[in-house]
Amino acid sequence: MAVDLLLGLQWGDEGKGKIVDFLTKKYNIIARFQGGPNAGHTLEFDGIKHVLHTIPSGIFHKNATNVVGNGVVIDPVIFKKELEGLDQYKVDYKSSLLISRKAHLILPTHRLLDAASETAKGKAKIGSTLKGIGPTYMDKTGRNGLRVGDLELKNWKEKYRQLAKKHQAMIEFYNVDVQYNLKELEAEFFEAVKVIKTLQFIDSEEYLYQAQQNEKPILAEGAQGSLLDIDFGTYPFVTSSNTTAAGACTGLGVAPNHIKSVFGIFKAYTTRVGSGPFPTELFDEDGAQMARVGHEFGATTGRPRRCGWLDLVALKYAVQVNGVTELMMMKADVLSGFENLKICTAYNYQGQQISHLPYDIAPENVSPVYQSFKGWKEDISAITNFDDLPQALKDYIKFIENNVGVKISIVSVGPDRKETILR
Repeated sequence: MAVDLLLGLQWGDEGKGKIVDFLTKKYNIIARFQGGPNAGHTLEFDGIKHVLHTIPSGIFHKNATNVVGNGVVIDPVIFKKELEGLDQYKVDYKSSLLISRKAHLILPTHRLLDAASETAKGKAKIGSTLKGIGPTYMDKTGRNGLRVGDLELKNWKEKYRQLAKKHQAMIEFYNVDVQYNLKELEAEFFEAVKVIKTLQFIDSEEYLYQAQQNEKPILAEGAQGSLLDIDFGTYPFVTSSNTTAAGACTGLGVAPNHIKSVFGIFKAYTTRVGSGPFPTELFDEDGAQMARVGHEFGATTGRPRRCGWLDLVALKYAVQVNGVTELMMMKADVLSGFENLKICTAYNYQGQQISHLPYDIAPENVSPVYQSFKGWKEDISAITNFDDLPQALKDYIKFIENNVGVKISIVSVGPDRKETILR
């Protein structure tokens, strides 16, 4: 059986957690394929609001098996706290949560190295979450990393010590003021490793292959967003992994011809956390209203998100790069109350009007070309049928579909899993 894939099409924070949670009843296995605790997937149901960082978003469904794939990087300390957060809901994660032996571990010194590197950049900093993600992926590609499977070896602490010493030397090289007590950090780390070792480690590529052979439906869950992809995002203001569809193949060991449906998640407007270019960013009351109504604060960092109109140029690019087969629009309810809306349909780029994403979208090179739309006043959060939506919203949706060439199959009208319209 083929694997379905769900990922974000903007700069992250699109609402992937809610949709994975909503779709999980159709799947036996939910598998995260990249990223780490820099992700924040928010789920809301039955009066509960829960944020997951590394654990797949199907964890609250009793019949779903959740796999942390080889492309993910895991911080044992944060992972332990996530597990403790599940305990209050009596989630049986020891039987429903599996971890790839090939997933890499984030060490305390990775986080320190991240902080030192970002501090040294000064004004040129990229807006890192300081979770140690970048340094961990650097060790992975540099063939120095410590993996989950290493924890089963007798000499894993020796491998840890060798890598930590290397990191300490690198931190000194940056020559910045990073205060830390490594013994305290290591005590917390080693305690968290004990907890992780009570979970099931698997050879995930073999596990998922056998699941496909046994006709078990699988949903691959991405983190962050396509515009943060290390290759195809707005480099260097990107994450350190492949957030696009190709990342699911390398992050889970799934063959490209085994990917079937590609679900692309996007907000009805655009947001971004941290540094980096953002052509449609708003600095007026419209942007402030989006942030206020949409509660636009990072689920992981708590940082306020920058807000702007929907960027159709960037959205079409993400659809193209990922081969999206179905679109899912989030936070349509946030746009209720705007008298007029805008969509960026092209860029003025170095004196020319273009409709594709160029190499550099820095503000000195790019300015957005907008098309205006009539807004709607109605509160749509209680609507369950697409036909009952305001005509202005249906026109807005139709315009996006016609320009992108892909149907919007889900419209989210609120944060709760019940506030979801299936077309």
